[in-house]
Amino acid sequence: MDHTAHPDLTIDFVGGAVGHRFRSGGGRAQALHKAAGFTNGNIPTIIDATAGLGRDAFLLASLGAQVSLIERSPDIHALLQDGLQRASEAGPDYAAIVARMTLIHGDSKALLPGMQADVVVVDPMHPPRKNSALVKKEMRVLRQLVGPDLDAFDLMQAALACARKRVVLKWPLRADPMPGLRKPSHQIIGKTTRYDVFMLGNTVLD
Repeated sequence: MDHTAHPDLTIDFVGGAVGHRFRSGGGRAQALHKAAGFTNGNIPTIIDATAGLGRDAFLLASLGAQVSLIERSPDIHALLQDGLQRASEAGPDYAAIVARMTLIHGDSKALLPGMQADVVVVDPMHPPRKNSALVKKEMRVLRQLVGPDLDAFDLMQAALACARKRVVLKWPLRADPMPGLRKPSHQIIGKTTRYDVFMLGNTVLD
């Protein structure tokens, strides 16, 4: 894949912000990892049902998790393949992380019923911001490529039926809850994002 086919969007796990966070040891204390249940030596298996730019999946894999990334946009899937290939060639530390990542092209709603994992992470295209702040250029390009996630509620239902322990919905900090979705068990609050966590079965809150 020639990633210059989309000159405004390159997925870089080594030289970009993700690589910096990895090299600086950013990880276990961050909100996503708490939401996903990385506690007391627990390393969950994870499905990232909306892989996007792959950053969350890479950082989760850097903590030792086996992560399946599902992406339905052929353009973004190809960019992810390219980024993962370059990361795997960047040295043994990066290669070990990429080895824990399985990239799948397809629609999560159709694929999740045949899959299992401790945790399913869902990060749909978020509602338009209520303020006038400009969205980062790469996110604007991503939105143009993948379009709106009009089926986000259906995806959440598939995720809730698939996960063994919890579903994590990544959502803008001040956005209204997803319409029709049941109340989360708890929330983990980040700087601009919140993680709505839905505990399943008899799983106790970590």
